Amino acid sequence: MRNEDVAAVFYEIADILELQGIAFKPQAYRRAASAIEQLDVEIASAVASGTHREIPGVGEAIAKKIEELVRTGSLDYLERLRAETPPGLLEIMSVPDIGPKTAMILVHDLGVSSLGELKEAALAGKVKKLKGFGERTEERILSGIKTLESKGRRAFLGEALPVARAYVEYLMGRIRLDLIDVCGSLRRGKETIGDMDILVGWDNAPAVTDAFTQYERVDEVIVSGATKTSVRLAGGFQADLRIVERSSYGAALQYFTGSKEHNVLIRKMGIEKGLKVNEYGVFERDSNRKLAGDTEDGVYEALGLPWIPPELREDAGEIDAALRGALPTLLEPSDVKGDLHVHSEWSDGADSIDDIVSAAAAKGHKFVAITDHTQSLSIANGLSPEKVLAQIEAVRKAEERSEGGVRAFAGSEVDILADGSLDLPPSVLRELDVVIASVHSRLKMEPKEMTARLVAAIESGEIDIVGHPTGRIIGRRDPASIDLEKVFESARENGVMMEINAFPDRLDLRDAHCRMAKDNGVMMTIGTDAHSLRHLDYLEFGIITARRGWLEKSDVLNTLDPAKVEKKLRGRRA
Repeated sequence: MRNEDVAAVFYEIADILELQGIAFKPQAYRRAASAIEQLDVEIASAVASGTHREIPGVGEAIAKKIEELVRTGSLDYLERLRAETPPGLLEIMSVPDIGPKTAMILVHDLGVSSLGELKEAALAGKVKKLKGFGERTEERILSGIKTLESKGRRAFLGEALPVARAYVEYLMGRIRLDLIDVCGSLRRGKETIGDMDILVGWDNAPAVTDAFTQYERVDEVIVSGATKTSVRLAGGFQADLRIVERSSYGAALQYFTGSKEHNVLIRKMGIEKGLKVNEYGVFERDSNRKLAGDTEDGVYEALGLPWIPPELREDAGEIDAALRGALPTLLEPSDVKGDLHVHSEWSDGADSIDDIVSAAAAKGHKFVAITDHTQSLSIANGLSPEKVLAQIEAVRKAEERSEGGVRAFAGSEVDILADGSLDLPPSVLRELDVVIASVHSRLKMEPKEMTARLVAAIESGEIDIVGHPTGRIIGRRDPASIDLEKVFESARENGVMMEINAFPDRLDLRDAHCRMAKDNGVMMTIGTDAHSLRHLDYLEFGIITARRGWLEKSDVLNTLDPAKVEKKLRGRRA
């Protein structure tokens, strides 16, 4: 079992125990689940070496359950708990914002026993008639069901991209392909992915198909044909292979990358120029003479356009910008010199400051910011003012010990309280190199209140960055209702930056909001929100989101050298 699978089992146990009214144990299982998710080694390896017993929050009882899960793939204890739980209760609890008490009321008072029945009841207006619920609660439940249904069909970008790359690497190892790409929404960097699309230009289709279907992670061959094959991988993800002639590879890559809306505009341009554009190439409509198709650049050139980066192909003004010569020079991975949001073992991270600094150096970073939680977030072991000051000293010493030449910024992810005040006193905030301010509680405030809350924090003069500004968690929690135009206006006036949180289930700010912030003159930062060393790789997903938001090198603080980053941060607050 993967780390995520074991963690999911313990989260479910916690939910059931909470339903049963058992105190303390649910939190213990959640702590263990969180720690397992953050491991930078596979749980099976940890069990083999016995180090699973050293995982924070894992005592003797939980350690034995981990061993059983790794050995058998199931857990008798969970099966017994499920048998004691009313049918449908756990499914209903999977809806965002429905906790144990709410779920029990819905099951007992409405008589629903499945997600489908709850949806029907809500659509019929039965939920709002329950005591203590009301129309807004009913709307939130329907919205949560819609979010859950959507997530059930899609994978995070951060889940799908490594899987696709491994598949491509395997295929290239088998056949030495020189024309192979991931296309579709994954190539465009969408935050969630439906099916994985792999395109190959090759004259020997049967050989490619055989290799594709023989991959070790294939659970089921759905359909296999001369030009298209579909398989289901372990974990339920569908992968589609398309094989085209090498002479049409560029046209096929453009066509299958999409988006559909972008391609409609491309075909319309072709018609206006007397051309026919499809997955085989660009042709003169009257003579059917082929003008382009072997390269993607050539397809765009035949239409009088420069090549348009895949992340921009969403019918969001990219064609007009291309015609005007106004396409942005998008942020490149090589432009980014460090990570501005990392948690250590001082709060809820898994690793020491020294290990984080060393890992950042190994990745070629020039700087890394240690930004642990503060005291209000007790569930994350948030730091008191005294501990923050002690950690500043610890960060300084870790930087001195480092042999990689990495600048270690001492920072905090400070809670924005309900009234917009901050979770640390100004005297402590001013000692920090970087202050990220984030909302972690009361995310369902009215839009006017939530907007005022963020603006108050921005106008305090004590923060540098607003962390994961909308608070969304993809598939689990909708973004808070905020007037982002007002927030961005305040940020611009006060020199405060907005974060792209690169954690795969956040990507917050999202692409459209990044572009809105840029248009409002707000500088952006990228932070992984890493809680273990393996999360440092998530920086890539923040860069992809920035590219989808039309951001350039000059729009992102992470592209500056450490001295300039520090000058901008501390200089502004000084």
